[in-house]
Amino acid sequence: MALSKIISNVQLICEAIASVVNIDVTIVDDQRIRLAGTGRYRESIGEKVNENSAFSYALRESMGFIIENPGEHQACLNCDCKDKCTEHAEVCCPIRIDGENVGVIGLIAFKEDQRLALIKNQGNLMSFLDRMADLIASKLKEFESHEAIELLAKELEVVFESIDTSLIACDKTGTVLRVNRKFKRAFGLETIGHLDELLYERELTHLLRLKENSKNHFQTFKGGMQGIFDVSLIKVQHAIKGYIITIKTVEEVMRTVNDMVLDSLATGFDQIIGESKSMVQVKALAQKVASSASTVLILGESGTGKELFARAIHHSSQRQAFPFVAINCAAIPDHLLESELFGYEEGAFTGAKKGGKPGKFQLANKGTLFLDEIGDMPLHLQVKLLRALQEKRIERLGGNGGVDVDVRVIAATHANLEEKVNEGTFRQDLFYRLNVIPLNIPPLRERSDDLMLTVHYMISKWCTKLLKPLPKISGAFKDALLLHEWPGNVRELENAVEYAINVCEGDRLELWHLPKRFTAVYEKAANKTKDQIVDHQLDQQLVQPVEQPQNNWLMPLSLLEEKAIHAALEVYGSSGEGVEKAAKSLGISRATLYRKMMKK
Repeated sequence: MALSKIISNVQLICEAIASVVNIDVTIVDDQRIRLAGTGRYRESIGEKVNENSAFSYALRESMGFIIENPGEHQACLNCDCKDKCTEHAEVCCPIRIDGENVGVIGLIAFKEDQRLALIKNQGNLMSFLDRMADLIASKLKEFESHEAIELLAKELEVVFESIDTSLIACDKTGTVLRVNRKFKRAFGLETIGHLDELLYERELTHLLRLKENSKNHFQTFKGGMQGIFDVSLIKVQHAIKGYIITIKTVEEVMRTVNDMVLDSLATGFDQIIGESKSMVQVKALAQKVASSASTVLILGESGTGKELFARAIHHSSQRQAFPFVAINCAAIPDHLLESELFGYEEGAFTGAKKGGKPGKFQLANKGTLFLDEIGDMPLHLQVKLLRALQEKRIERLGGNGGVDVDVRVIAATHANLEEKVNEGTFRQDLFYRLNVIPLNIPPLRERSDDLMLTVHYMISKWCTKLLKPLPKISGAFKDALLLHEWPGNVRELENAVEYAINVCEGDRLELWHLPKRFTAVYEKAANKTKDQIVDHQLDQQLVQPVEQPQNNWLMPLSLLEEKAIHAALEVYGSSGEGVEKAAKSLGISRATLYRKMMKK
């Protein structure tokens, strides 16, 4: 504690003492700085007294004393001025707070009559100075307490204003005392006078009757904003004096969930594996339209990565800071799909949650809603979806009014929607509304160039997850993957790679590490290749066409292709390495050569 904090009070007390004792008074702090003074000491306020002075002795010994004969007292022995001292007497009284010296009160007599008065009344004088020292100490403690309270109040104010949650402080009647900046931004209100401007009567009555803290109340506030609020009671000696209410809007709650649960799924286009021409083109188009607000329809077989593209579009758009919400329209029963999409009000149906429940449209507000397998949505919901897309407004089950939503919709399907439109199972107007920007994801079998690239990525991924060393790939393992048609696309490929990494015990992935369906196709292809080579060696003559052309060098292209394949295999052999060399010499991929061999 520093006496300098109450320097004005110290000077007043100093002057009060001087008026009582009629002697010059000065007060120094524990750093020997003169903070106050009367008479001849007034001019030296702010200066530092000598370290060998009586004041230093009083601070060091922590005791009060009277110097009747300056130069002879113990306090004067080291004083630099003892041989030329002009003082007739001096009194020193330490100022103590919690056992620590914070300063000294000094009375100095420069006249003999003053000295005699000090000596004569030294008992009463020391008692008086002790009380004055206590008064100064109490003033300093009072100031420190007030300063601590002010600091605490300021700290609480900073926390109240800076916390990333809407806060309301109110008294026990619901009168609002303070709201923070986050509340003003979220609700668009500068302030409110009473909680009845925010809560409906039923909820307000329930809140004001609370006897304990309460959490997780889902609420539709006046004005249409929805969110979850907690109530903390302010109690003083067990009496409720007020409430602190914290509010998170539905969008904020969903964003928190996304940050905690879905952040690992945040996807950029550079994370979508594929360098084939068709894949590069579709990624370029998706990236180009990512910043648009238009609806996107992603078409592709099951397992091609439609949701991956939807996430990449979202995370490359201006909505990336807001929720990405996905729902599979084929995985939810028809009677539940409507409430999942649009939400419901309390009491909308038997079993409805208290306070109702927001739907996926509301959870995705300001973000992106991904409707997977849109082709399986029932007709009666297609009408409601179309209206929501056109009006940017939804109606909750059991609700009387609509709720505005700002959502970008990305739909996906493996079905042919145009055929469904012709069959009458999908609305034509909804199809046109969704098909603003179509993206066609090519199946894996049509981009064989990407197959091994994807395989290497997945091997690395699963080795990392399963804490296994990165293995090499045998020729037979690679051939089996190239021969497969991949009806399940990338999802099937990942399943096969995960299986192989799990069962592999060495440092090399072999054919038998793949599921049996792969080995069966490979063995069939290998056997057929051997038979073709043997047949070719036994019969070197080509089958002539029905109408032989006059020029013997002319023949059908299919026969030319067959002859070229046989010749290449005869040169390089039918092993995995031989097939790879044969394919290279023919200018085709290994997978293409295998498929042509299977057809022969």
